[in-house]
Amino acid sequence: MAAFYVNIVHRPEMVPEYLQKEAEQGKVEDLTRRAVLQESLDIFRTQQQIAHANGLRTTVQMTYASLFNAEAVALAQEHHARFGDEIGLTFLGLQCAEFREKFKSKELAIWLFALDDKRRIVDELFGKFFEVFGFYPTSTGSYYMDAELVNYIKSRYPQVKAAVATCWEEGPKAYWNANNSWYTLLDGGPWNPWIPSKRNIHCPASDEADDIGLVAIPHLSRDLMAVFDGPGSYYGTHPQNILRGMAYEGRELPYFQNLVDQYRALAKYNRGYAYNMMFVGPGWMSKSGRWEADYAFLLKSYQEGLAYYGELKQQGLLQDLTMSEFADVYRQGRPYSRPECALWRDILYGSRRQMFWYADPAMRLCLDMNQGGALVDLRPYAAKLLRPCGVGTKANQDASYPFLVQSLYRAGYFTHYAGEGAVKSCKIGHGGEQVDLCACRTQASFSEAGDTRIVTLEPVTIEFEAFSVRVQSEFRLTEGSGEVEIIRRVLDSTRPDAELTIDEYITACYGTTEYPEDLTGVRLSLQSGSASEAIDYAYQCREAELADVQCVEAVIPPVDTRLSLRADGAASGYFREGFAFSPMYTLGIKKTLRGQGELRTWLKVAKAS
Repeated sequence: MAAFYVNIVHRPEMVPEYLQKEAEQGKVEDLTRRAVLQESLDIFRTQQQIAHANGLRTTVQMTYASLFNAEAVALAQEHHARFGDEIGLTFLGLQCAEFREKFKSKELAIWLFALDDKRRIVDELFGKFFEVFGFYPTSTGSYYMDAELVNYIKSRYPQVKAAVATCWEEGPKAYWNANNSWYTLLDGGPWNPWIPSKRNIHCPASDEADDIGLVAIPHLSRDLMAVFDGPGSYYGTHPQNILRGMAYEGRELPYFQNLVDQYRALAKYNRGYAYNMMFVGPGWMSKSGRWEADYAFLLKSYQEGLAYYGELKQQGLLQDLTMSEFADVYRQGRPYSRPECALWRDILYGSRRQMFWYADPAMRLCLDMNQGGALVDLRPYAAKLLRPCGVGTKANQDASYPFLVQSLYRAGYFTHYAGEGAVKSCKIGHGGEQVDLCACRTQASFSEAGDTRIVTLEPVTIEFEAFSVRVQSEFRLTEGSGEVEIIRRVLDSTRPDAELTIDEYITACYGTTEYPEDLTGVRLSLQSGSASEAIDYAYQCREAELADVQCVEAVIPPVDTRLSLRADGAASGYFREGFAFSPMYTLGIKKTLRGQGELRTWLKVAKAS
């Protein structure tokens, strides 16, 4: 039977980031106002009661402010003893009178402090936790924790096993949606638990030497399609997120159960293992209401969400583990090379659209079946980029892991005016006609062969003026290879003597936002036996092509990445340099055939240095 693990994490924020302003409209800021503290504590107590009433254990992540509140501490101790809840420590909810006095800062986010300040805050919070409870926590977390912060925590407090380390795709889209005021720019990490690299928290560790020493989990389990297309804070396993996104009918939230069930279904793609996470604070259940929802609706949504988890547990379909318990289970018998896979289907709009997500120590990628299996997101984890964030770093607020392809930030298949957008796809041509598979919707199935994950697409029909052909695509990802094998098969043609070209290409760049980066210094090259071509990118629209190509590649120094394409037989290769209005580069491999045949290529992501 498949194992479905759930972490339910509550935090007793004494001064919740939303509740404080709502409860004190028109009043001078007062972080010690008793009405705010008591309402927050009452909501935390309610959340805990709902979980326990449904037979669910939680991880209580204490905030700094709650460590000074005797009632919050007593509740955590009672629930630990009575229900088996874990007592952890979070870096959310830092702001309180004691923090302001000690650190002289209004900063909300631990990851945005300078490194020396991060270390001081860690020691203060861990020290206060020990003073209150007599032991150190084995789990911690925040919306985001960079590798520098986690490495320090592990060096000083080695007993920590688990951390909430990032929000999945909580980047520019969420920032835009919050009136350009939500500085959680965290795109590019895994959507499911992972063992992070010592070099970058987003990247899964490659081996024991690269292992940061804990298991990371995401802040909420997000809808892997809706969140790619829209803001991350709307579509996740948090009932009040769903209210914010207005993904409900009347006063019912069937979408929540659908989302949980979609995560349960991921066991089919991950060798029997599935995971779900809920992480909430009391600010979401303000007595004055939240978003357009009144308190009764907020309460009802939370009760019904946890009731569904409770039903699954009663049926033997769910294991409610604490964060540290889950970290132990996750590590059991798991090789570092094992990927996380998700063949995700649309559960929000009722379409048949699918997306396939894959993450391993070399890369994270996404295929969109509505675009013929086009690769619409690619992150070069193999580079293991050192990207500390916060005051005093180059990144400052931008903690995202860079992409090579991100079709929403960089146009994708469709461009408004000129040039090319970032996408990896294939074009089928005949004479002066050419059709991009991006224009062909299809469906996918998943299978495995040893350590290779296989995504097989249903054939699509390409209509030329005088005849048609059927084409099938297959993607094969082998653990530890850092490569994607891509097979394009022409299954049949209504005119078998017609000559066809198969053009496998990737158009890419690099970045973390929608704004272009400087591609100067990117090196494009071709290798064919003793012949070779190479240029350094200079926005001059140059192109080169060689027959019998062995390798087409781009070296992108700003992200320390080598991106390459190779074929399994006679084929030509090419590169194209872009221009300032289309700041991209394209690598491609082409093959000509008649009737039936295939082109087999390998896309590889590797560290350049």
